[in-house]
Amino acid sequence: MSDAGGTAHAGAATDTGPNAKTPRKVRRRRRVRGKARNKSQKAAISAEAQDVDPATGSEGGPSGEVRKQAGGQGSAPRGKSQGGAQSRSDAAQGAPAARRGGGHEGEGPVYGALDLGTNNCRLLIARRTREGFRVVDAYSRIVRLGEGLTARGALGEEAMERSIEALKICADKMERRGVTRARLIATEACRAASNGDAFIARVKEEAGLALEVVSNEDEAKLAVAGCAPLLDRDCRSALVFDIGGGSTELIWVNIAEKGRGAAQTQNQQQSGADGQRQRVLPRMKPRIEDWISLPCGVVTLAESYGGVEVSPDLYERMVADVAERIGPFAARLRDARAKLGGAFHLLGTSGTVTTIAGVHLNLARYDRNRVDGTWIAPSDVESVTRRLLAMEYADRAAHPCVGRERADLVLAGCAIFEAIARAWPAERLRVADRGLREGILLSLMDSDAGRMKRRRRRRRGSRSASVGAAASGPAQGNM
Repeated sequence: MSDAGGTAHAGAATDTGPNAKTPRKVRRRRRVRGKARNKSQKAAISAEAQDVDPATGSEGGPSGEVRKQAGGQGSAPRGKSQGGAQSRSDAAQGAPAARRGGGHEGEGPVYGALDLGTNNCRLLIARRTREGFRVVDAYSRIVRLGEGLTARGALGEEAMERSIEALKICADKMERRGVTRARLIATEACRAASNGDAFIARVKEEAGLALEVVSNEDEAKLAVAGCAPLLDRDCRSALVFDIGGGSTELIWVNIAEKGRGAAQTQNQQQSGADGQRQRVLPRMKPRIEDWISLPCGVVTLAESYGGVEVSPDLYERMVADVAERIGPFAARLRDARAKLGGAFHLLGTSGTVTTIAGVHLNLARYDRNRVDGTWIAPSDVESVTRRLLAMEYADRAAHPCVGRERADLVLAGCAIFEAIARAWPAERLRVADRGLREGILLSLMDSDAGRMKRRRRRRRGSRSASVGAAASGPAQGNM
């Protein structure tokens, strides 16, 4: 029982005692005022959601500086004391928020989802709502953990240091926000590197975070879970793809025989700092029919072919390389897709597709509200690719929706997408500025909801048994 619960119980006992002098109406007004204060606290927390600029990979805009929190607080100091590391570890393992003073009692658990990829380190902190969840805090930083991995087979020292610094910021945010349930994952770079295990141990020691290296299959499932609300219910199937830094996941999903989940809903997050929900979309649980993970992402492809000076001929060689990797999977799906029939569309979740969408929409600054959920025709994607190919590296770096940190990777991402589009011709592509983190949050929340339902059923069963025993006791005694 929490301290708040214990205090309330003791206060109730005192009010009913012989020395109670507070009138009942006064007590009622105090309770109403207390509820109003709780609501205002919730509103203040919800108003602290932050945006992330994909051109820089950081919060707050092109400068790359972390935006200050509501109330004038910036990032918490990154102390390296043993006590600080212990607090971070507690946050990762789901320690009660009251132990760290970061949570607000009566508002429910605070969830954290961290995704350390080959190129990016991303964090999302949220609270559950009836519609799904509301973001409390967010963070993204391009760390290039997999830089040079293809050539060396191991993670480089500078890349590991960049990643650990970003992870320390994530740990501080989770501690300050009072995260009570979290899942912290690492993907392809840590899977492929010979020193991946050593890096995970170093993160635990220096940042206090216990990273979990997920399998390709888990990564594909989380990507679909996070993007499922954007699947078109008028289609019978879709190809969901996640172009990462070190790998690309391709997942064919069956929408015609989707699982039961329409009664649940998920909030589409707004990228602005006001924390308001833009719209609510029905939750779906599509069936994954087949999937593949290609050991090819924007970082690995750019390092193999070059990403600064990319001629049309070099670009076509990149497309041909990816197409050869995709071929067996495309052939495997051909008959299954034909058998299912009906409308089909592509759904892409990655920095590549969001960048393409931003360029296509001619945005002066990346706007998640405009990008997430937008539909683009493949011909429009081809036009964007030709524009980017015609640009010099400096021009790509100066573009507000590309940025310096993606300028040498964006054409490799376009090549991967073009190979996908050629293998699976579709009339429409839907862009998702969401993915693994949202999938993690929803899975944690669904797990907790299922556990609470089972507990309630057990309590109801226990009460029913007690009532039955009480009712049968006197009858037996009178026999």
